[in-house]
Amino acid sequence: MAGFGNLGNSRHGVRDTLCSLRPFFSGGRVTPDPTGSPDARPERCLGVCLVGVAHVPIVVVRRAHGNLTVGPYSGAMSVTKAVIPAAGLGTRFLPATKATPKEMLPVVDKPAIQYVVEEAVAAGLDDLLFITGKSKRSLEDHFDRNAELEDALSAKGDSDRLALVQFPTSLGHIHYVRQGEPLGLGHAVLQAEHHVGDEPFAVLLGDDLIDEINPILPRMLEVQRELGGSVICLMGVPPADISLYGCAAVKASDVPGILGISDLVEKPSADEAPSNFAIIGRYVLAPEVFSVLRDTQPGKGGEIQLTDALRVLAQRGEVHGVVFDGLRYDTGDRLSYLKAVVSIAARRDDLGAPLRAWLEALVAGGFADLA
Repeated sequence: MAGFGNLGNSRHGVRDTLCSLRPFFSGGRVTPDPTGSPDARPERCLGVCLVGVAHVPIVVVRRAHGNLTVGPYSGAMSVTKAVIPAAGLGTRFLPATKATPKEMLPVVDKPAIQYVVEEAVAAGLDDLLFITGKSKRSLEDHFDRNAELEDALSAKGDSDRLALVQFPTSLGHIHYVRQGEPLGLGHAVLQAEHHVGDEPFAVLLGDDLIDEINPILPRMLEVQRELGGSVICLMGVPPADISLYGCAAVKASDVPGILGISDLVEKPSADEAPSNFAIIGRYVLAPEVFSVLRDTQPGKGGEIQLTDALRVLAQRGEVHGVVFDGLRYDTGDRLSYLKAVVSIAARRDDLGAPLRAWLEALVAGGFADLA
């Protein structure tokens, strides 16, 4: 069974063609949609559309140039693309971010954004798209070659620093697109549609740092492969803090650490919040989110919110939540940024021991000046 050709975009054309394949499947059943509905809308036939067939390959329907085609199933589509929105103005960190992108603030001796990129690459995502703005040129320069600096380090025989400078340029295939206007996270993600195409993809917010000792992205990718749809990362927060985040209405599932999502609200008050589960900056999204985003009107703060688009998908039963209980830092927040610097530096082989000794002495001395 090679490919079965172009079916056009007719609902009945999809159904009739799939049913015409019945003779190929001894004892099998043909259905144009995972739900078994004979009236499956063509725009939903983007993944596995023939299931439960005995002893034969499963058939999938894929969109090709606006039409539908059928071909043999080759396994769940692997996620290889990561979108990293990094167009924000960083107003919470002014005046430091007046001329320096917040994503480029150093966490010990690497910019915060490099930790995010390394996380994506470690999870197998080597096609990286940054959504940037006009003030983010230094971010692009960081992941590009600097021949003058490299030549100077090479001439000095400083191979260690040379390796550090060259390393960011080897982190996957990096692309950039500018968000012309700061119209919100949903609008930023929508700028990735042409690059992503009709594939599931990850979104990692550029100022959300997940400590490498407790990665969550691999688990989210696994859940998306198993369950399909979109996957969001949830973290329990105090009720007083829920107004800083998107918030999820959740329901139990049969899988430990996984919650069903029935509704989402962007930055609700404590009284309006359906739970204390906040959405943090890691997502694995189905490509259907793009069509919803195109129709999403400005919401909270007058911006196009990703949460509002995901709410539509959640109400269809197409969003799952992975609960995260590890270490996470918001490097756009001053206090959380300082915690990230201290926590990461305190565990490093080259800095940890003297830093921990200094911190212990600082605390014991009642925070007197020990410089």
